[in-house]
Amino acid sequence: MKAKQMWNNFIQLHPEYQDSAYSAWSYGAIPDQLAELTLKNIKTATTSAYELYALEDEPLPQVNELSIILDSNDNAICMTKTTKVYVVPLNEVSAEHAFKEGEGDRTLTYWRKEHIDFFTKIYQETNLRFSENIPVVCEEFEMIYN
Repeated sequence: MKAKQMWNNFIQLHPEYQDSAYSAWSYGAIPDQLAELTLKNIKTATTSAYELYALEDEPLPQVNELSIILDSNDNAICMTKTTKVYVVPLNEVSAEHAFKEGEGDRTLTYWRKEHIDFFTKIYQETNLRFSENIPVVCEEFEMIYN
């Protein structure tokens, strides 16, 4: 199912959202695995590089924002609602947030290794200077429809 179809199905069940906006997107790294973790309610948070929002001229996520999570083939997997957004240095992300991301063994050690590798690559591709204290956007969400 594509995002538009999921949205239409959701609106049929929840007409109170019919005037709401939503975005449809896939995770930057391993989109299929992360979408599956979101669908299973294991992944309830994500982290992105703050500086990339300005570079891509995109607004930061907002509380109550609706998102349709896509897989790598742009199929709609589920819908989420953002519950919390905050910005911290990468090296200050908490073990609680790492656990909520639901990846690997859910430890901060695993989270840091994977995110440092990922952000290092992205920063090289965009000609930005990476350090372990870059600002990151931590977003928490709940799955509201699948």
